[in-house]
Amino acid sequence: MMMRVPWVTYLSLLCFLSLVGCQGPQASPPAVGTIDAAVTATRGAPGLPATGLLAAAQGALGQIYTQVNPSVVNIRTVQRQTVMFPVVPEVPGYPFPQGPQEFVRQGSGSGFVWDTLGHIVTNNHVVEGAERLSVTFADDTVVTAKVIGTDPDSDLAVIKVDAAAETLRPAQLGDSTQVNVGELAVTIGNPFGLQSTMTVGIISALGRVLPIDSDDPPDAEYTIPDVLQTDAPINPGSSGGVLVNGNGLVIGVTSAIISPLGVSIGIGFAIPAVIVQKVVPALIKTKGYKHPWLGISGTSLTSDLAGAMGLPSTQRGALVIEVLPKSPAEEAGLRGSDREMLIEGESIRLGGDVVTTIDTRTVKTFDDLLTYLARATEVGQTVALTLLRRDKEETLRVTLTARPRSEAPRNRAGRGGMGGSWLGIIGQTLTPQVAKAMRLSATQRGVLVEKVERGSPADQAGLRGNDKTVSFEGRRVSVGGDIIVAMDDKPVVQLQELMTLIQRSPPGQSIKLTVLRHGKRMHVYVTLTERPPARP
Repeated sequence: MMMRVPWVTYLSLLCFLSLVGCQGPQASPPAVGTIDAAVTATRGAPGLPATGLLAAAQGALGQIYTQVNPSVVNIRTVQRQTVMFPVVPEVPGYPFPQGPQEFVRQGSGSGFVWDTLGHIVTNNHVVEGAERLSVTFADDTVVTAKVIGTDPDSDLAVIKVDAAAETLRPAQLGDSTQVNVGELAVTIGNPFGLQSTMTVGIISALGRVLPIDSDDPPDAEYTIPDVLQTDAPINPGSSGGVLVNGNGLVIGVTSAIISPLGVSIGIGFAIPAVIVQKVVPALIKTKGYKHPWLGISGTSLTSDLAGAMGLPSTQRGALVIEVLPKSPAEEAGLRGSDREMLIEGESIRLGGDVVTTIDTRTVKTFDDLLTYLARATEVGQTVALTLLRRDKEETLRVTLTARPRSEAPRNRAGRGGMGGSWLGIIGQTLTPQVAKAMRLSATQRGVLVEKVERGSPADQAGLRGNDKTVSFEGRRVSVGGDIIVAMDDKPVVQLQELMTLIQRSPPGQSIKLTVLRHGKRMHVYVTLTERPPARP
């Protein structure tokens, strides 16, 4: 039988064992006797009274709130957005919007004071596209703000207010590299516009990666490495707020959640302070940040992959799958995968270099490599890579350059928005080359479904994304997905045409998609919905 621990007891223990720094940055771990006394008190035995312990815990949390809350602000944004409505016959007494209509969209997020010059840190996605910004401080003072610099690749931005230095309370940053799983995590932000809201939890995991332009890291152009995961509730409006430790030091900037409902289910993510400390000063000084770039794509070497490559099953490292053209990796001579094989029914690319160390730092996973590049390197720096190439160890020196500006991310058909609907696919306009690779006529036109987003209307209707890759003219091409050739019997030739048709359809409408699946024409019926929010 499982015993249920009263929440007050759990909170007391959590704070007593985790809030070892309640008295400030110089606090030391509690003595063993102190912990024993805490445990004894929760059992009701003689020792420290439970009421006293709870009071101490509450006092510690209250102290964090008092210390940090004046640094946290509420950011409100205003953005103009044009939405296409279908042209329909007018009904007397029931006017409907016709064609393009302009709306004013208001948004809300969080941020925190960086310095006494008026700089405020927030998420890029909070201020992206905003025409007007206003900032509300903890004392309800409201001032206008302007964007100083943004970095989509780290989802960070800096805005600035014109306020007296003595009214600004900069937050203090901590060392996110010293954080451990199980430590106390406190967030302060403005969820659902509820100003100065505090939530409490723990650090749930370390070293997560957060995709920038896709819902899944493997499909993203870039992922933010070294991200902190917490179960402290994060909700819409919390973006750009602070994640602090028991000393009230900022260890992360709350940025995203995983949730089928768009609200907290206990899986939230924060950009680590070690990245914030590198990016923010550059945004203030130059309005942008240059990310050090190696120029490879790859995966973590697992026991299955190692065995398939003739390596010991215990060998670990970062397997290089592709070396990007004109990249530092190509100039240094790194080699990508050169063959393919089936492992448990999945086509896997093998044979590339396996990076095992970078600057003597052990690399066990591909994320280890990304984390080191983000934490410890700069543009122009030369790093030493130790790698396995066909069972032989080699060392290459690579001089990092600035990551080139990524192309616009792949369009998401029906991603949603004010007045719009969500289909939930990632697709591309079918080209003659891809059609040929799929053994179709070179004249075939339509939209190739590359990926179907989990839980989307497309997923529920059974649309299928790409399921295999083929070599075509020396490059890898993802093929096998459905090809949408018509929507409600209207021919679809390009992705933009499909997006426009979906945008004109209100949420709740059922649409008929005509698709080619393995060369056979069929109909798929989809009920469009509004897209649930993916960011808090």
